[in-house]
Amino acid sequence: MAEHLFRYSELLAAGLSREQVRRLAEQSRLRRLSRSIYAPSAYSPEHLPAIFRRLPDSAVVGFHTGAQLHGFGDVRSADVHIIVPAGESVPHIRGVVAHEAVLPVRDPVLLGGVPCAPAARCAIDLARSLRRMDVMPLLDLCLRVGACRPEELRLEVDRHERLRGVCQARELVPRADPRAECRQESQLRQVMIDGGLPPPEPQLWVPDGNGIPLYRLDLGYRQRRVGVEYDGSSHLDRDRLRRDRSRMNWLAANGWQMRHFTDLDLYRRPAHIIATLAPLLHQ
Repeated sequence: MAEHLFRYSELLAAGLSREQVRRLAEQSRLRRLSRSIYAPSAYSPEHLPAIFRRLPDSAVVGFHTGAQLHGFGDVRSADVHIIVPAGESVPHIRGVVAHEAVLPVRDPVLLGGVPCAPAARCAIDLARSLRRMDVMPLLDLCLRVGACRPEELRLEVDRHERLRGVCQARELVPRADPRAECRQESQLRQVMIDGGLPPPEPQLWVPDGNGIPLYRLDLGYRQRRVGVEYDGSSHLDRDRLRRDRSRMNWLAANGWQMRHFTDLDLYRRPAHIIATLAPLLHQ
C-alpha cells in the first residue's frame, strides 16, 4: 500500500501549530521527506480513524497518545491510549489501552481525524499518573509548544480534585516553564527544587560588558552568578569541547561559578547535585 503523505499546510489546517509540527518531527512522530511533505509514523491520522471505527462513540484519544497528537509527547507509549466514561464497554483491541474516567472530557478537539481530549486534560492526566521524574519535562514541553497556557493547566488541576495523583500534579504544575529546552534540563531543575534550592532560571543569558547577551546557560542564578549545565553526549564532540572551554574561561574570568552534571548525577546521585550547589547559594 502506498505511503500516505501530508503537506505542511494540511498539518496546520488540521489544528497543529508550527512548533508542534517541528516537535513531532523531532520525536519521529512525523518523518520529513522534503521541505513541505511529511509521512506519518505511529499514531498517524492514517491509523487512528480505523481503530476508532471499532470503539464506542464516547471514546476520545488521551494520555500518552493525546499528548503526542498535541505535540508534547515527551513520554512515549507503544499503545494507543483512549479515554471512555466509567463503566463503558470497550472491545478488546490489541495495542489499545482504555482508561475509564469518572471525570468527563470537556470539549474534545479533532486531531488526526479522531476526537482527542484537550491538551490540558492530557497533560494533567499524565501528571497524575507518570513517575515524578517524567512529569516536569512533559509539562515544560506542553507550554513550550503552545499546546496550552499555564492558567489552563491550573484550571484542569482543580477539575481533578480528589482524583488519584492530583497532589503530584498540583505541586508540579506551578513549576512548569516553557523556556526549558530539553528533557534532562527540566529534570535537573526539578531535582534542584526538590532538594531545597531556590528555583533556577532556565536558559539564562549572560551579557558582555556592553549588556549584549553573549552566552546562554542551561540554568542559573543571576544575582549569585552561579551557572548549572547538563552535559550530554553532544559535549564530547571535539569542536563543541573547544567552544565550551573558551566559554567556560570567559565565564570564570567574569565572576561566574559554573557547575556541570551528567546523567550519572541526575539519575543515580541527585544528592550530589544539591551538596555541590548549596554552598554556592547559601554563602
